[in-house]
Amino acid sequence: MLTRVRLLVATLWAGSLWTIGFIVAPTLFGTLSDRVLAGNIAGSMFRAEAWLSIACALVLLALLQWGAGALELKRRRLLAALVLSMLVCALLSHFGISPLMAELKAQAPSGLMDEAMRSRFGMLHGVSTLIFAVQSLLAGVLIWKQQ
Repeated sequence: MLTRVRLLVATLWAGSLWTIGFIVAPTLFGTLSDRVLAGNIAGSMFRAEAWLSIACALVLLALLQWGAGALELKRRRLLAALVLSMLVCALLSHFGISPLMAELKAQAPSGLMDEAMRSRFGMLHGVSTLIFAVQSLLAGVLIWKQQ
């Protein structure tokens, strides 16, 4: 039973990452003509995703600690390492990069940034995208390694 719960939580986590990052956010930017609005909506969704990531990581770590008696130690350690790596990605993005991006956006309330601000925002966005891609890839490995 706990194995199925663990798989369900991992699938919820991976599915939410993939849906928001690879379907919803691109659709927002492809559909809305106002890129600032699309960015604000996407940012709000990524904030919710970060909190979901934290919750899923904590649940999975608890299940691996107390409810994974049938798992061999090597597999349990691998799954825990994947979960912790994904959690680090979420924490870095949400508490490290996102506040810096929000600060830049606050300095340009009309959405118009000068060249230096745009460059810095683009660099931060690129790092954030890379971290999200790593987290998404790790999510696939996490699902794959559950069985």
